[in-house]
Amino acid sequence: MTPPQTDSPSPPHTAEPEPQGVLVIGCGALVRELRAVAALNGRCPLDVECLPAILHNRPEQIPDAVRARVRAAKDRGAHRTILVGYMDCGTGGLLDRVCADEGVERLPGAHCYELYAGADAFAGLHEAEPGTFYLTDYLVRHFDRLIMQGLGISQHPQLLELYFGNYTRVVHLAQTDDDRLAQAARQAADRLRLRCERIFTGIGGLEDRIVELAGSAVMAAA
Repeated sequence: MTPPQTDSPSPPHTAEPEPQGVLVIGCGALVRELRAVAALNGRCPLDVECLPAILHNRPEQIPDAVRARVRAAKDRGAHRTILVGYMDCGTGGLLDRVCADEGVERLPGAHCYELYAGADAFAGLHEAEPGTFYLTDYLVRHFDRLIMQGLGISQHPQLLELYFGNYTRVVHLAQTDDDRLAQAARQAADRLRLRCERIFTGIGGLEDRIVELAGSAVMAAA
């Protein structure tokens, strides 16, 4: 005799995990420093994703790239808060429109040079010598790829004068106290036919702003 059929019990419902922590979607030129900030900050978990650093040379592409990455992160739903690890970076306010549309915050200021040096110090540098080309540690490490090749100078040396003819110096805003990077910065300046100065900034300005934004965003979402 066939036993009566019985409905199998439904599997217990598993609740979706709650979004946790903060995701920073940043510029590839800040990747080491953003990860260092994440490692140092135990009060609020930080995850870091970075867009290609070559966007440094194509600022008009930054807003759409940030929007796409923010929306992808929202679709995943794994993070409670999303921050944008860019300054305006030459977008002419377009990045601010994206941030407003998507309900996210970005780092303050016009660019990472101002953030690292501090707004007042950077203004003083610019006022003292407007024809200054700034390098961070990342730009020193990847000078060939991002500057010489990225701007086409390696292939077309005549572009050097076009791009840098009105500059008078290179200022290396150094995040680490590294003699090899200092020497590489001097060599980069020589290739641009400019004198070189070095200012140690550390990552304190970046860390302070990330922690401030993350703390404010988490409190607002609570």
